Amino acid sequence: MEPTRIIAIRHGETDWNADTRIQGHTDIPLNANGRWQAQCLTQALAEEPLHAVYASDLGRAVETAQGFAQAAGLPVQREPGLRERRFGCFEGLRFDEIEQRWPESSLRWRHRDPEFGPEGGETLREFYERCVNTAMELASRHAGQSIALVAHGGVLDCLYRAATRLDLQAPRTWHIGNATVNRLLHTPQGFTLVGWSDDAHLARPALDETA
Repeated sequence: MEPTRIIAIRHGETDWNADTRIQGHTDIPLNANGRWQAQCLTQALAEEPLHAVYASDLGRAVETAQGFAQAAGLPVQREPGLRERRFGCFEGLRFDEIEQRWPESSLRWRHRDPEFGPEGGETLREFYERCVNTAMELASRHAGQSIALVAHGGVLDCLYRAATRLDLQAPRTWHIGNATVNRLLHTPQGFTLVGWSDDAHLARPALDETA
């Protein structure tokens, strides 16, 4: 079977990203910087031969996908399986607030306990299986084609681990930036990493003070 070429993208920035608040399933829109990032992404993907665009059904992912999908003449297909991890009682709070309210739970979360889930949320293992299985199913529909998956930081973390065969509890040493371009291949044997965290399209031009 021919491989599926995947461009995996985290949504553009939101105000909660900037304020380090946990978003989870809370539907927070892009902020002004996030909308600018989405415009830059549209330009960066202008020459990509895409066959399908899938996005988490949360607004920040859909809005990030709309520009380049429209330019490619494709609809944005909303996929709830690409949603961020459901964080339950943690949603809307900053990291320090979580640590103050639930120190033991915060410790399990920070140590990446696969069986821990905040009250009303998913365990890390449940989340990993949900988003990786969703991405595999979508990729299997498009063997030999190129697709874009627009999702969330946690989803991309899981895809990176799946592609590099890293354990769920391994500390993250890779960057997952808003609206960066990440490339994977999918075959029946699983995911393979091709390129990660390409943010060249987000470089703001330097001010020419001599002009």
